[in-house]
Amino acid sequence: MTGWTYAEIFEAIAAATPERPAQIQGERVISWGGFDRRANALAAHLLQAGLTQGAKVGAFLYNAPEYLETYYAAFKAGLTPFNTNYRYGADELVYLFENADAEAIVFHASFAPVIETIRERLPKVGLWIAVALPGCPVPAWAANYDAIVAETRPPAAPAWGRSGDDMLFLYTGGTTGMPKAVMWRQDDLFNVLGAGGNVLTGIEPLTSPQEAGERAKVAEPNLLLAAAPLMHGTAQFSALGSLVAGGCIITLPSHRFNVLELWGEVDRLRINNLAIVGQAFAAPMLEALEAHPGRWDVSCVRRIGSSGTVWAFENKQALLSHMPEAVLFDSLGSSEAVGLGASMSAAGQTAETARFMVGPNSAVFTEDGRRVEPGSGERGLVATAGFVPVGYYKDPEKSAKTFRIFEGRRWSVPGDFATVEVDGGMTLLGRGSQVINTGGEKVFPEEVEEALKRHPSVRDAVVVGVPDPRFGERICAVVELEAHAEAPTLDALARHVRAQIADYKAPRELVLAPIARAPNGKVDYKASKALALEALKIRT
Repeated sequence: MTGWTYAEIFEAIAAATPERPAQIQGERVISWGGFDRRANALAAHLLQAGLTQGAKVGAFLYNAPEYLETYYAAFKAGLTPFNTNYRYGADELVYLFENADAEAIVFHASFAPVIETIRERLPKVGLWIAVALPGCPVPAWAANYDAIVAETRPPAAPAWGRSGDDMLFLYTGGTTGMPKAVMWRQDDLFNVLGAGGNVLTGIEPLTSPQEAGERAKVAEPNLLLAAAPLMHGTAQFSALGSLVAGGCIITLPSHRFNVLELWGEVDRLRINNLAIVGQAFAAPMLEALEAHPGRWDVSCVRRIGSSGTVWAFENKQALLSHMPEAVLFDSLGSSEAVGLGASMSAAGQTAETARFMVGPNSAVFTEDGRRVEPGSGERGLVATAGFVPVGYYKDPEKSAKTFRIFEGRRWSVPGDFATVEVDGGMTLLGRGSQVINTGGEKVFPEEVEEALKRHPSVRDAVVVGVPDPRFGERICAVVELEAHAEAPTLDALARHVRAQIADYKAPRELVLAPIARAPNGKVDYKASKALALEALKIRT
């Protein structure tokens, strides 16, 4: 089959398993039948409001059942859903909604005050739909989400039908510049996420939407806790993959990551699958387990998946000691490139930090398009071909830089550098846009950060370049200490780093401060650099 659409798959599962849970948040349980009915009512409302084929629908929401309902509704109506970073301020939101050509925004009512300040600047947004929260009622200028989805409507049937060419936009802040929308065709996204199959467990890809329903009736419950924000590709794509398998998506009742709540829900609901974003989530998860031995039964966990940032070897080993039946799946990918590489860790077999096996449709190329030879030590750009995005919305220049032709094929090249080892595996070095040039030597921050994190006093670390009159830039370590740990000296940390990697990669400056990370776990390098410059009293 070609032209896969998520709406047709979800509808088949809802018809086959209407009473099975599709989403859970706290005491809220929404069945597959309810998921389908609510999304259909929202889709009908969007169409009735005059949205036409491909119109953009923004989800300005915390993690909640309404997030995936909004996406499902857009899929049903042949519209284009897109994510919104809920930490954005007024000007950032105006940029995002204008760039997306947004016509409808579904938002939590707690965001009404900031929206009030920008509504007049967004004349193209003709429909605001608010999800009420305790203490935050629906404003008079917005439609009431709960009232809309409570209606029973005939099946939403857009005049233009549905197509595998229907889009999902995933906005990525990237490491530099303004956010940009990665344009994923639904058919490409479905296929790159496994097409409903699972190589590890021997499940073949789906051959029809109806088969998804048949499989769901007999499948073991797949309970995925989306610990990371659904506005981030890791959780969003993990959720779509789980739903295709007839699974259930769990979101935490709180709107911020709460590790005690996380393990409480794992224990209460017997959750077997978690979606996180690397060390920023995994470190407090481990700390909680070790600080509260025996408080939670986590033996139900069978898989923890991560993507988008580094996940340390030591943390994986320690987590597996608490859940020896689990498999930790560390995926190398980005909003623009799914399946660049992967590593798996199980009890007694833990993958090294930043070591990945190259994906089946991936390779490492030099800047001029030559494949990096295994064992050569040469640096190259990780790339993937096959099912890749169409490009960036309204940005042909950035599209041309990321989506490149090598060996006569179109590849997605998001900018991650790696070396290829003799065995064909690769060692990730980091994103080229953050590379530090010190005296002509290129230093990838991630490599130094991982060396720093192995020091017993270091809880988290970020490495940035600060101006140097002789070498252009020098390496500065921004370090967050473990609780009650004695602060190490710069010299001690530098020696610790030199024992693991080259001398020139050791930090020359040290700033002790909490690390600035986004809700998705990624480092805010811009904020970290500004903090370092201020602390060191360096003017640029």
